[in-house]
Amino acid sequence: MRIGVMIGPERGDSARKAERMLADVEWAESAGMDTAWIPQVPTDFDALTAVALMGARTTRIELGTAVVPLQAQHPVALARQALSTQAATGGRLALGVGPSHHWIIQDMLGLPYARPAGLTRDYLDVLDAAWRGPGPVDVENRTYTVHNPLDLAPVAPLPILLAALGPVMLALAGERADGTVLWMADERAVADHVVPRITKAAESAGRPAPRVVAGIPVCLCAPSEVDAARERANRILGEAEISPNYRRLLDHGDARDVGDLCAAGDETAIRRRFRRFADAGVTDLSVRLLPIGEGRDELVASKRRTREMIADLAAELR
Repeated sequence: MRIGVMIGPERGDSARKAERMLADVEWAESAGMDTAWIPQVPTDFDALTAVALMGARTTRIELGTAVVPLQAQHPVALARQALSTQAATGGRLALGVGPSHHWIIQDMLGLPYARPAGLTRDYLDVLDAAWRGPGPVDVENRTYTVHNPLDLAPVAPLPILLAALGPVMLALAGERADGTVLWMADERAVADHVVPRITKAAESAGRPAPRVVAGIPVCLCAPSEVDAARERANRILGEAEISPNYRRLLDHGDARDVGDLCAAGDETAIRRRFRRFADAGVTDLSVRLLPIGEGRDELVASKRRTREMIADLAAELR
């Protein structure tokens, strides 16, 4: 199992957040992390632009989006942006995409949130055609009528990973994509719900074994601080209440919320949790560092200790 880090979003003004993001990815590469993932949240940086910036500060690490919402832009525009970013990063982009959530697409952007799986399938038709470039992108399906030439082509194989939480999207991810990017999936949800469905679909389509990228919060702390760490995870990262898709995914496992998903405790406890994810079928673990403490100095020290442990585990579990 490969270990990567989830970078951002952070608080502060835009310039400071950008520098912190770039410093974090520089650390990730220097520490031997395999991957760095950046989420695209409604209020923060554009993920693909951030990947291009991170690529300029690194040379080796894979850089992934987790994830770009599909409805927010036309597939040709996303294809152009992704191919440009991949070229700028020397072929190190992993493109995580998905149909997002109704409260983002419909409530915040005022766009229809209909047929998310069908729209994703139609969207992939356009991306697949663009990936075959340079040349014409000619696609006609239920959602898109596209006749657009592109003078771009992938500089290396460009993996597409779907945010696939339910059975239909997991089947689509196995059939048409290179894997899935998960959030709010614990070990049992991965082993019993995600891996069997996506693997069966990939095998039926004659595709390679899919990647399963799982994001989890991690907090290195004393056993007496575990409850506080989980409360902090819920306070900072809690989303299930407004995201029925996440709620349904949680229901496939034992975790009730993101606090339960958090790998918290001493190094032995966190190593044990990581191994359970590997045994469940996770190919890539995306770690969201969750420092704990009172005041800035304690938080900085907590982040440093957790980073050191994650770097050691990445080498051990690779």
